[in-house]
Amino acid sequence: MRAIEICAGAGGQALGLEQAGFDHAALVEIDPLACATLRKNRPHWNVVEGDVKNFIAHWYTEIDLLAGGVPCPPFSIAGKQLGQNDERDLFPEAIRLVKECSPKAVMLENVRGLFDPKFSEYRESIKRSLEQLGYICFWELVHAHHYGVSQQRPRTLLVALREEYAAFFAWPFFFAAAPPAIGQLLFAEMASNGWKGATAWAGQANGIAPALVGGSKKHGGADLGPTRARLAWKKLGVNGMGLADNPPDENFIGHPKLTVKMAALVQGFPGDWEFIGKKTPAYRQVGNAFPPPVAKAVGLAIKQALNAGRGTAFLEKAL
Repeated sequence: MRAIEICAGAGGQALGLEQAGFDHAALVEIDPLACATLRKNRPHWNVVEGDVKNFIAHWYTEIDLLAGGVPCPPFSIAGKQLGQNDERDLFPEAIRLVKECSPKAVMLENVRGLFDPKFSEYRESIKRSLEQLGYICFWELVHAHHYGVSQQRPRTLLVALREEYAAFFAWPFFFAAAPPAIGQLLFAEMASNGWKGATAWAGQANGIAPALVGGSKKHGGADLGPTRARLAWKKLGVNGMGLADNPPDENFIGHPKLTVKMAALVQGFPGDWEFIGKKTPAYRQVGNAFPPPVAKAVGLAIKQALNAGRGTAFLEKAL
């Protein structure tokens, strides 16, 4: 199955969709470092570096899925929540691309704030626009820890399918085994430089993490989020005031900081996924990503619906 992904970032959603069986006809991303990350990890992917507003989808045929994590700041409670009045709102561009390439399905991810009552009319306008193009829409709030990710990370997901496939779609409300605690997830990395306190640290880091925050480029350095998030990290024995270049050394004392690789593990990336750039921009790619296990689960549900719809159409044609 062929997919186009917009606002691809460092590849969290793309990786999950790949694991679900989708091949990417194009991945559109404006950030040069994120594009470098995509090319580093998947040299065969067609990475289109540039503004989504300049991307034309007419040239891509037989697209099964248009996916993307359109920018969150217009809807985030951490910002001004200007919604459709924010120049960074790319839902209109996503709808334009749907018109141009006529995918069988659409999947768009955003922050929980999009479900605030103040955006109900805007959500309805998005739904109407897709319905006018022949799609049936499904909105849902998904939680990353339900899919094995060691993080409290609620996200809104819009899935839309053409009418002939929509009847076969169901949200993947199967729950994976409980995600590993942060101590279990990160023990090997924390101990990799011989830290004598790694075992004791892992034993008390017995919960899952708050949501990682990538933040804006206007933000200073890399940290693990606002005050509430840093307090949650402190309870897990992690210093959330910044990131470390390396895991703790043998005689380290105190609360360790995460490295970029550790943050990526918390986000659900595999350990061999490399992020290009210095610490702060690399971490920003991690924090802004969509957890691959969640994208995989929803991608599999979409794929199942498309296959079922195709099977029904084949039988009707045969009869």
